[in-house]
Amino acid sequence: MPVRAEHDRSVLADLLGRDPVLHAYQLGDLDDFFWPYTSWFRRGEQVALLYHGVDPPTLLAFAAPADTAALAALLAEVAPVLPARLYAHLSPGLTDALAGSFRLDSGGAHHRMALTDPVRLAAVRPAGVVLGAADLPQLRRLYAQAYPENWFDPRMLDTGQYLGVRAGGELAAVAGVHVWSPVYRVAALGNVTTHPRWRGRGLAAAVVAALCVRLRETVEHVTLNVRADNAAALRLYERLGFTRVADYDEYTLTAR
Repeated sequence: MPVRAEHDRSVLADLLGRDPVLHAYQLGDLDDFFWPYTSWFRRGEQVALLYHGVDPPTLLAFAAPADTAALAALLAEVAPVLPARLYAHLSPGLTDALAGSFRLDSGGAHHRMALTDPVRLAAVRPAGVVLGAADLPQLRRLYAQAYPENWFDPRMLDTGQYLGVRAGGELAAVAGVHVWSPVYRVAALGNVTTHPRWRGRGLAAAVVAALCVRLRETVEHVTLNVRADNAAALRLYERLGFTRVADYDEYTLTAR
């Protein structure tokens, strides 16, 4: 079965919605907010997304273990038409499909986590106010000081799903989203950080808890990605009721 470019959102939503936690980012990218920046490839029931809203573009290809071979076949066929340089999030077992066309430089192992025990949120006192466009300068300063390597799209402030905690007259902690889709009932936390001056005081837990409570009013699945070696973040998210549901690896791909 050949690979085809898929332009029908209903078809993609049906395929991705079979595992909304594994495919939360892709489902969120079906929204009008992200859709213009996406290219979709389908081979049977397997789907890969190339997102153009960042530089370099990012390839998302996730599969359950039973479907790895089928998704690998899709990637091998698509590889010749991908950009010469891109970033990729890949489920285990997919790298060989791209290794003939690209040099893969590892960005580290990651976990996909999902909020499976929201009762635990009640053990943390939530804190945070909704941030908007007027807060963008402070937010940029916080990320430059505390999380310079993060990916942040200022348009995401328009979702109303960025919360911040202020201390000492400055923005001390923030939690936001990478995707938020009431239509497809998924959200993915992102851009969570605390200013170095205010770490160790529970601000991250408080603002993440507040955001999770807020998100659960509009979505069924709250997810996030975290580096496998970030022990502090893993402890924080487990404390708040998140569990590890899948593994994937990040790579920079450069055409051979």
